[in-house]
Amino acid sequence: MELAHRATILTPSLTLAIDSKAKAMKAEGIDVCSFGAGEPDCDTPEHIKAAAMASLDGGFTKYTPSSGIPELRQAIADKFKADNGIDYKPSQIIVSNGAKHSCYNAVLAVCEPGDEVIIPAPYWLSYPEMVRLAGGEPVIVQTTEENDWKMTPEDFESAMTPRTKMVIINSPGNPTGSVYSKKELEALVEIAATEDIFILSDEIYEKLTYDGAKHVSVASLSKTAYDLTITVNGFSKAYAMTGWRLGYLAAPEPIAKAIDAIQSHSTSNPCSFAQQGGLAALKGDQTAVEEMRQEFDLRRQYMIQRLGTIERVSVVEPKGAFYVLANISKFGLNSTDFAEQLLAKHHVAVVPGVAFGDDRTIRLSYATGLDIIKKGLDRLEEFCKSL
Repeated sequence: MELAHRATILTPSLTLAIDSKAKAMKAEGIDVCSFGAGEPDCDTPEHIKAAAMASLDGGFTKYTPSSGIPELRQAIADKFKADNGIDYKPSQIIVSNGAKHSCYNAVLAVCEPGDEVIIPAPYWLSYPEMVRLAGGEPVIVQTTEENDWKMTPEDFESAMTPRTKMVIINSPGNPTGSVYSKKELEALVEIAATEDIFILSDEIYEKLTYDGAKHVSVASLSKTAYDLTITVNGFSKAYAMTGWRLGYLAAPEPIAKAIDAIQSHSTSNPCSFAQQGGLAALKGDQTAVEEMRQEFDLRRQYMIQRLGTIERVSVVEPKGAFYVLANISKFGLNSTDFAEQLLAKHHVAVVPGVAFGDDRTIRLSYATGLDIIKKGLDRLEEFCKSL
């Protein structure tokens, strides 16, 4: 049996693998402290669930337009105007089955086989695989702790070739928690504009920033940035709606039209009643979003302080999302061996940095209770002392 080449070159998701292994150990009665999951530990706000349930009760269970119901696309356009200072028409909005789906649709719509896509590392592990599935070639740009894990204009320019078609920017970022400033983004846009390089701006963590860091949408910077940028966002992180699979993107009209066509022939519409929940999320009370952000900030501060006391571990303080990327290279283990031994010996689950393109690091999520964070970091310290 011979499979398609595109299926054989993919790397399985290490985040899902670690999470599955930790859950299997828990099912056996083992007390596992898991820092692996990339999802909020709180429940979806009640008014969002109520809207979805009401739509189910009302029989809203049929096909919708492939790009989403008109009222949700309008609400997303209104959100972009109010929150991000960007003018998008509803026709430029495509509602999808999650922000991941939107990212993949964007790559499919823009990239031809052989095109290169620049991806700063550490990166969210699905970006390179999406590019490969589209027939493109991911070009990985290694960032440094000294630059807060952010790609510099010099890094970008050095990685460009005549085949460069797109650059992916994720701010706030997974797994680093880095947030690009307006000035930093403007410098990257200026370089992209010299060769009309598309920018995929993944802004899924925009509501989760700390210490005065401000999220800036790339498309808001200038007319040039607007014309080059595909802006991706969704409901999973800000509204604790990971399982709802509801995301969206906004793009210049020709790109949005192409993505609508792709989606119509691949998944059709996003879930009907989930869209009603998304509408309630955008138009309803935002108190829960801020409360969650404040809770994450408390956990972030504790985790940074605690990791700072563990010898041979170094971290760059994250300014967004809900992750800390820790450098464990001084222990003489690669990230996979470190993570596997930590889980086997001390029952703590982390994600090896090799999954994100940096084998010197591990990712810890603080989207879990403070009691688990405290216990897990105690165990991590014990493990580090044993090495």
